[in-house]
Amino acid sequence: MALHKLLLEDFDEESFLLVAIRCTLEDYRIAYLLNKQLRIGLRRKHQNLDYKYTSASYSIYEWENKNQEVIWNLVSNICKKEEDALSSSGSLFSSQQKIIRTHNLIPEYKKANYLLKVENENYQISEKSLIDNIQKIPQVVTAYSIDINQLKSKDNLIFN
Repeated sequence: MALHKLLLEDFDEESFLLVAIRCTLEDYRIAYLLNKQLRIGLRRKHQNLDYKYTSASYSIYEWENKNQEVIWNLVSNICKKEEDALSSSGSLFSSQQKIIRTHNLIPEYKKANYLLKVENENYQISEKSLIDNIQKIPQVVTAYSIDINQLKSKDNLIFN
């Protein structure tokens, strides 16, 4: 009797594009400019992405194009939190100091301010033309593609 062995890698094909965006704009402003430039309809989700293990929260925008079965997500890659600084217990004076700690959704790309994830099951999107259109926005410093097969933290990109 012949055995057929299924490997987990057979079902682990990624079907999304990931573009890193560097700019100093607020999240709502870059979402507006992307909507205008790419002719999409990103809208702020009611809840941020919250990761309890790092106490970090990231803003997220989403648009689902039902005609082409494409889901667009814009998520911030940087979260800054004010935390208490560690102080030694043997000090003469006690003072509570605060520090600002930075958390990244994708730590491998710390310089990227935002990530644009395009989930496309059947519809093919030209990655080059997408990046070229994003770079036409004057406030965007740069936009570049991220190879998702090389990411160690791609589990952070599961939003649903």
